[in-house]
Amino acid sequence: MRLLASVLLFGFLEMALIAAIILVGRRTEKITRAPALDVAVSALTWIPWAFSFWLAGWVGLLGCVLGQIGAMQLFCVWHAKVTGRSGQRIARTLNRLTSPFANHFALFATLPALPAFLLIRFSQLTTYPILVRTVRLPPYDHAGWVNVSRQKFHGLVGHDLVWCLYCDWMTGIYSLGGEMLRNLESFWCPIRFYPGKKCENCKLDFPDIPAWVPADGSVEDVERKLIEKYDGRRWNSWWSHPDRRNENPPS
Repeated sequence: MRLLASVLLFGFLEMALIAAIILVGRRTEKITRAPALDVAVSALTWIPWAFSFWLAGWVGLLGCVLGQIGAMQLFCVWHAKVTGRSGQRIARTLNRLTSPFANHFALFATLPALPAFLLIRFSQLTTYPILVRTVRLPPYDHAGWVNVSRQKFHGLVGHDLVWCLYCDWMTGIYSLGGEMLRNLESFWCPIRFYPGKKCENCKLDFPDIPAWVPADGSVEDVERKLIEKYDGRRWNSWWSHPDRRNENPPS
């Protein structure tokens, strides 16, 4: 009985929140980018989780998640009906390329990654600002990374819209996290990995790797490199950061 009550209660709340976000989004685009987007995502995800767990323990949490999933499915059906759009859709194409079961099962299999991305976002908002103030890592305008815009793409309906917005949000968080990690690695640990294969695998996300101290170098080499790259007069950014455009390429 508690499970059913939780499903109905939080399913209803989720639909109400979705409706409220849509109404706000029609009046202003601020809700599509941080920090307002963080508030909207929190209201749709971890805040109901925390409240349901406090209210009814694990049964309440399970009911909350099931209610949220059900509400999102209802939204997808409603959105397809209200827009009146039909014809080719991304979901239909992917269903044909795999199978409807495989495609939808794989999509829902990605949901456990959602709490991980929420934790990454929490660290971006809480941990990284400390590093900006203490060791002068460069600050960032989070709205330039954490935003959604695929709702403007013509023809996204129902499931296509929901999953594309989910990926839109995750990609921004992943990219901002990578940018922050580039600063951390070049500032604190500019030493190439051993064996060399890892350097090849990681240099796409960490372009400074070729300029880091070789794995067979010395601590003295690291010290000289840090003195070369950080002069104390600006942000301690990674070596190919845009604020170093006037420098020679990393070497």
